[in-house]
Amino acid sequence: MRLSLRARLLLLTTGLLLAGLTLISAVVSSQLERYQLDRLDSQLRSFTEIIAQVSPSGPNREQPARPELLDPALDLIGAPYLAYLGPDGTVVGTLRSSRVAAASFPADDALRSLPVDGSAVVLRAANGSGRWRAVARPAVGWSGTVIAAAPLTEADATIAKLRTTSLVSGAALLVLLTAIGWWALGRGLRPLRRIEHTAAAIADGDLTQRVPGLAAPGTEIGHLAASLNTMLGQLEQAFADRAAAETRMRAFLADVSHELRTPLVGIKGSTELYRMGGSDVDEAMGRIDREATRLTVLTQDLLLLAQLDEAPEGQLDRAPMDLRTIANDARHDLRALDPSRSITLTGPQGRGAPGPAAVSGDEDRLRQVVTNLVGNAIAHTPAGTPVRIGVGTEGDHAVLVIEDEGPGMTEEQAGRVFDRFYRADQARKHSAGAGTGLGLAIARSIARAHGGDVVLRTVLGAGSSFRLTLPLLVSGQADVRRVQLGHAGNAE
Repeated sequence: MRLSLRARLLLLTTGLLLAGLTLISAVVSSQLERYQLDRLDSQLRSFTEIIAQVSPSGPNREQPARPELLDPALDLIGAPYLAYLGPDGTVVGTLRSSRVAAASFPADDALRSLPVDGSAVVLRAANGSGRWRAVARPAVGWSGTVIAAAPLTEADATIAKLRTTSLVSGAALLVLLTAIGWWALGRGLRPLRRIEHTAAAIADGDLTQRVPGLAAPGTEIGHLAASLNTMLGQLEQAFADRAAAETRMRAFLADVSHELRTPLVGIKGSTELYRMGGSDVDEAMGRIDREATRLTVLTQDLLLLAQLDEAPEGQLDRAPMDLRTIANDARHDLRALDPSRSITLTGPQGRGAPGPAAVSGDEDRLRQVVTNLVGNAIAHTPAGTPVRIGVGTEGDHAVLVIEDEGPGMTEEQAGRVFDRFYRADQARKHSAGAGTGLGLAIARSIARAHGGDVVLRTVLGAGSSFRLTLPLLVSGQADVRRVQLGHAGNAE
């Protein structure tokens, strides 16, 4: 079974802490032991050097040892055992503390093996009960060796106590820090659990869930929460867009089916009526021709929209041109369709004369855009309603405006006017001469294929203004000049 992140982190930190405490304890014990041995070695060397020079004739065997004086003296200098070796290595004299049992002193054989250069050596007691530290030096004035030895019992007890204390205190500290670490890791990982719960809720379908502000924005958890919330917002928007797209697609397919069925039903009805003798050939063929034309236009519009959706740039045959040419032709078209209207040709803001608007575009497609906008103004405003056509530049864009003083639209109508098959005037949906509801959708798709757009500005009761904006031609002054000369020739 895999351990949790909290348990793994705790095991890692506990292992590192244990290794650190063990290393520190070993270093401290080693240093303390080395210090004690160095201090004891220094005392033994000094003592042997003094004793080697004080007894030039060797040990005095005739003077009996007095324990009440000898023991404090030996304890004072830290050497409870003093031995004299003859030239042949035999022990010729000793001074021993009465407080130490005779069997606990080093064996004579061990004393003979000591180097006489003052090096300190560790010896075992004769009965194996402990360790001794011994130093040997040659005697001065006679052929012998002076040896001083001190037990390591106290030093060993000190080291053992230190190690025991380190072990107990280290274990207690390890337990305490492990408990604190478990609590701290749990508190530190709590935001991740909150994120996990949020993700689980989202996986169950609740896309409105967000990660709460679990930490300061500048921390790692804060950055993670902000990034997750941004991602969740995008996911929610993507799902909402997909749902909306599916809804629009279903509505689109329903509208397409309905729009295609209407002319087909008309054609079918005309043939049935003629077959039953209810109409003559000319009347039946006329109705069939009108419905077939309507069906052809609808099919062509749908095909164009599909092509613009799939590969918009591939449907354009670009060339340098000036939007003033199309604006001037739109004025003539409006006059021909409704001579009673007042039509003015101005700059884009409604002031001054039309300005140059050189673009790189497909003239036929852009004419289709303007024709749809003009047809929309004719179809949705009363006869005689004034119309303004503005053309020129605004910033780095060429602009062509079709503005009427008609009834305008509501906010809901303005938000859907570019939807496919949408008609603001539902009463005209199936009236004679009514459009398919694709004109404005086609106009916007063509404009966006050129890198521009068509936008609507309208107020209910105060008219509507459709603005076609396209990027200005920037390929060179020669192209602009050629477009302007061509416009001048067309005007003549």
